[in-house]
Amino acid sequence: MLIVKKFRYLCGTKPDCKITIFFCRMQLNLPEHKFKIKETAHGLVIFDELRTRYVALTPEEWVRQNFVAYLITHKGFPAALMSNEVSMMLNGIKRRCDTLVCDNHGSTLLIAEYKAPSVAITQQVFDQIVRYNMVLRARYLIVTNGLQHYLCTINYEKNTYSFSNDIPAYSEIANR
Repeated sequence: MLIVKKFRYLCGTKPDCKITIFFCRMQLNLPEHKFKIKETAHGLVIFDELRTRYVALTPEEWVRQNFVAYLITHKGFPAALMSNEVSMMLNGIKRRCDTLVCDNHGSTLLIAEYKAPSVAITQQVFDQIVRYNMVLRARYLIVTNGLQHYLCTINYEKNTYSFSNDIPAYSEIANR
């Protein structure tokens, strides 16, 4: 459950000048991070640093923003080589990959699929990211609901794959 606490403070001496601060909390298995969140007529929105715009704050978006922040601040992933909601064509149908990470040469290195914490990580979720990877051909696939994280490493030369719960640093995977 996403818990949002709203606090309003008066700023200065003008009665119509108010600052609203939101404290959002949904327990995830990720380090805490501070985000820019604001209220609009359509509900809460969160600033997506990669898309450089505010987007609707849904439970899945909360997972995406926290996981991207984790990759950047704790695993050294360069934000300049990351994109959220990347469009692609799959069997003639437009789809969107949640997060795509490139290597220093611009090739797809990693793709991630996010689900809300209330959504179980099932075979269907893995099937979804594997379908996306038929187009993108990433070496690393991540599936997470913010509570459980799975990394699949694909070796195209040997036609093998392996799973891990440990997410490596960018420097560990970028030059393999």
